[in-house]
Amino acid sequence: MVKNKLVVPFLKWVGGKRQLMPAIMELVPKEMTTYFEPFVGGGAVLFHLQPKTAVVNDFNTELINVYRVVKTNVDELIVDLRKHLNEETYFYQIRGLDRTPEFKFLTDVERASRIIYLNKTCFNGLYRVNQAGEFNAPFGKYKTPNIVNEPTLRAVHQYLNAHDIELLNTDYATVLQRASKNSFVYLDPPYYPLTPSANFTGYVQGGWDEQDQIRLRQTCDELHQRGIKFLQSNSASNFIKEQYGHYTVSMVKAIRSINSNGEKRGEIDEVLIRNY
Repeated sequence: MVKNKLVVPFLKWVGGKRQLMPAIMELVPKEMTTYFEPFVGGGAVLFHLQPKTAVVNDFNTELINVYRVVKTNVDELIVDLRKHLNEETYFYQIRGLDRTPEFKFLTDVERASRIIYLNKTCFNGLYRVNQAGEFNAPFGKYKTPNIVNEPTLRAVHQYLNAHDIELLNTDYATVLQRASKNSFVYLDPPYYPLTPSANFTGYVQGGWDEQDQIRLRQTCDELHQRGIKFLQSNSASNFIKEQYGHYTVSMVKAIRSINSNGEKRGEIDEVLIRNY
């Protein structure tokens, strides 16, 4: 199948998988009926594979709204994106909308435009919310951020409409109940922290803890029992390696550029876990 090279992530997301793509692609089954990605994030694996049939999900409501608007109303989105200013005062005005009663009156297009704008202009492209679910990354002070990436937005719009791509905003386990034996599931959950201070779960209100990781492993066990192939990315922590000790665990190197402390950015170990 010929792939469109313009179909790439248009949002910078914590734990993006572009640099791990060769290692991931080596392990993706050659044949599948439906591709499932219940933690889609920035969509690097989805857009690289460009499957014809996919069920895509994320628990982050604002993120899935962006994808749905790109799919259904890309023209209006592009027009709205052009209104934004790369100015600090304006940035904090737009960022602060989710703290006001007016936020619930924004259209889906305006909400999607806001997320893309904040992602392009905030510090290090870090999508982060506080415990109240309010966006709280600071202004990035970039000279020429690419706020309106029209070619990519239009290419993603075309891909989402040319194929059977379902976009969901619910619990991952609910989504995976629909997977059948010939489906393939790629899981990119919030990573288990290598150290207590490294824990970053700020892209969804409430975050993830050890019990969430255990529940995910139990869900993977259920997929395995049903004969469904899965591949999961996670941190190379002892906890994760112990949880998935009865599966195939491969070590890979990743360079992580999103960290508030520049000295802590760099090459780290991650794992790819699979049941086949």
